[in-house]
Amino acid sequence: MNRAPRTLLSLCGLAGFLGLWELALRSGLLPGSLVPMPSVIPGVLWAEIADGIWLEVVTASLSHYAVGVLLGSALGIAVGVAAALLPRFNAVHAWLARLLRPIPPLAWIPFAIIWFGINPSAAAFIISIGVFWINYFASHSAVRSVDPGYDEVARAFGHGGFLARLTRVSLPAAAPGILGGLRAGLGQGWMTVVAAELFGIPGIGQRMMEASSLLATDIVVVYMLTIAGLYALFDFLFVILQRRLLRWQP
Repeated sequence: MNRAPRTLLSLCGLAGFLGLWELALRSGLLPGSLVPMPSVIPGVLWAEIADGIWLEVVTASLSHYAVGVLLGSALGIAVGVAAALLPRFNAVHAWLARLLRPIPPLAWIPFAIIWFGINPSAAAFIISIGVFWINYFASHSAVRSVDPGYDEVARAFGHGGFLARLTRVSLPAAAPGILGGLRAGLGQGWMTVVAAELFGIPGIGQRMMEASSLLATDIVVVYMLTIAGLYALFDFLFVILQRRLLRWQP
């Protein structure tokens, strides 16, 4: 199917969903006191923007989201690549990775509060943990899947050193997998940022908790859509960057 018909069908599906949602509320099938009508959401969003609340909470969330994603991505890629290329390092940390990997990022909230207090640093720490493991395994798998024959060719052309093979063979060949991990980490960061703010850190999560305690579900939906919109924007920009970095691919 071509892109234009697919886009049109997607818009029709979205419009149909919103129409059924609105109809169910207006007909009384859904409780209007607990579920907001889609038609009121634009007005609520505008009110949040006009009051300056929307920009304030979004800026706060973006600040520790950016720190957490950058820190988790950098460490995850570095450790994952090192584990794939250095057998001794891989052996030393393998059991530790298996021990820590199943622990969800939210389980670290008590330690985040103890170590950092209730401030954006704690949220960035929690976000970085979730992003770290995605980039770690993506980078490790991508580098391990590189054809060993490339290293032999590099040695034949005088690039037998570790740094030369890393920069000229391993990283370029593994770039698609590493970038795929980075892209997944962007989404994981947004899934974690709200939960990381639920214990009092200023941001979208805190605003959603305040609204839910007052049964202001329309405000909750506004920030749910805000998260979806921000992720869509970041993902769109990253895809453009990814295509430019991988333009050498057929």
